[in-house]
Amino acid sequence: MVVTGAGGFIGSHLVKHLKRAGCWVRGVDIKRPEFEESAADEFLLLDLRDRAAAREAFAGVQDAYALAADMGGMGFISAHHGAILHNNALINLHSIESAREAGVERYLYTSSACIYPEHLQESADVRALREEDAYPAQPQDAYGWEKLLTERLCEYYAHDYGMNVRVVRFHNIFGPYGTWDGGREKAPAAICRKVAVAKLSGADEIEIWGDGEQTRSFCYIDDCVEGITRLMESGYSQPLNLGQDRLISINELVDLVCAVAGVELKKHHIPGPQGVRGRNSDNTRLREVLEWEPAITLEQGFAHTYTWIEEQVRIRQEAQSAGLVPA
Repeated sequence: MVVTGAGGFIGSHLVKHLKRAGCWVRGVDIKRPEFEESAADEFLLLDLRDRAAAREAFAGVQDAYALAADMGGMGFISAHHGAILHNNALINLHSIESAREAGVERYLYTSSACIYPEHLQESADVRALREEDAYPAQPQDAYGWEKLLTERLCEYYAHDYGMNVRVVRFHNIFGPYGTWDGGREKAPAAICRKVAVAKLSGADEIEIWGDGEQTRSFCYIDDCVEGITRLMESGYSQPLNLGQDRLISINELVDLVCAVAGVELKKHHIPGPQGVRGRNSDNTRLREVLEWEPAITLEQGFAHTYTWIEEQVRIRQEAQSAGLVPA
């Protein structure tokens, strides 16, 4: 089988999960995993925006997990609409057509909760989003529009060519061994980094974009990859939410991370991109289809995630003190 985006956060964890299950795995990405060696049996450095590269990626495999994407947190996706739409459209158009040509038996596409209409997410006390809420369509940004377009592409390839497709909509996946700095990190990693930097430097406050009352649900990476593989093994071909259904504000999340870190910090709220006001996953269909749902709590997940990010911050600070990297 092949995992595209295998150099990224979710993709690298998925490769390890599949290897533990005894699968032969080809990893494909434009970069290798940043924090550890890939567990893939072979790893191809390929740019799927190129048609020939996509053909090479999908040649000779039975199952395909299509995770490759140009993406990041709100700070990135709110400022790079054109590049995101252009790059991801090319990646996904080339990927699914190459998989069809190669005779791939099962094709799983990873979509996002960003496809849901903005008008359903204007309140922090949001109603959990059901799969059928996607239409009438009104995603907030280019990332959501491209994800929704590719969902339709999968539907049409299933109808026109008989492809056996799966579509999963992620709701804020977090965990260790992911981007935690540099502008592409997502909120959980950014909060862990800010708390760790404050703790290790003796600061008494951290900056939070907006008033911190915006809400989300967050799903730990181990539950995510378990859900992906369960969906692939199922016979279900319609889009399916994958996430936790515990709604929490950003302010509450900061308090949770501070508790894990063993510090008390003040919150300094500043202007910044926040995304929608509230978003939560309705897991009714997930439970019905997979007879399973994510079970790892936020407290458990952030115990692992914060510990790993604090160690990365510590290593970087020590390197800066030694003059090995710029401060």
